[in-house]
Amino acid sequence: MWFDSHCHLHICEEDHPVEEVIARARAAGVVEMLTVGFDQASNPRSVALAEKEGVYASVGIHPNSATGWDDETAATFEPFLERPEVVAVGETGLDFYRDWAPPEDQERAFVDHIGLAKRYDKALVIHTRESLEQALDVLEREGPPARFVFHCWSGDASDLDRVTAMDGYVSFAGNVSFKSAANLRAVVPLVPRDRVLIETDSPYLTPVPHRGEPNSPANVVHVGAAIAGVLGDPPEQIAGLTSANAHRFFAI
Repeated sequence: MWFDSHCHLHICEEDHPVEEVIARARAAGVVEMLTVGFDQASNPRSVALAEKEGVYASVGIHPNSATGWDDETAATFEPFLERPEVVAVGETGLDFYRDWAPPEDQERAFVDHIGLAKRYDKALVIHTRESLEQALDVLEREGPPARFVFHCWSGDASDLDRVTAMDGYVSFAGNVSFKSAANLRAVVPLVPRDRVLIETDSPYLTPVPHRGEPNSPANVVHVGAAIAGVLGDPPEQIAGLTSANAHRFFAI
């Protein structure tokens, strides 16, 4: 059975009823998933969706929405961290691909999310885009929480060394299946087996063979198949491995 460790059901449901999205995932063997909130509107919806069987939630403020970050912003979602179905903080981090939020606001928000993950003993979900080295700098400086993951991994072997030195996890998304992603696939065998997760980041980053279509949690099986192809393992072995890793990571 498969676990999609990062999806956005609140966006997927804009095109299809969420019950249909989840049913399609279950039919494909995806029985558990993390739906990720990233702003004041999506956080409560993600928590509500986590009332469904096999669905868990993460809440936080995406770095692109971190403008004006302060304690009042944190207070909009911190109470959700008391709930058992909310198993993670984020997604948070740094995004220097777009200039939607000042870098100093992004970093201040990231530091506070790290603190929240420690305080509530939740996993930390980290987003980076053209910012991986800087995010690693912040994490090393602040000291990481017990459990953290770089979602939609994009780094090289030296970046991976810094993550594993802190006992972190990395999560591969649909882009690992792209023909142009040979460099990314080269990193897959270097990740410790007990530190690898897989995700769809749906409705984004649709994997081969469905590129060009909206993504959904059902497609995590194709991400897993790409990982299995690199490692030379049967897909069902990767399903079991990554699901066990997700259970441990999210303390489920």
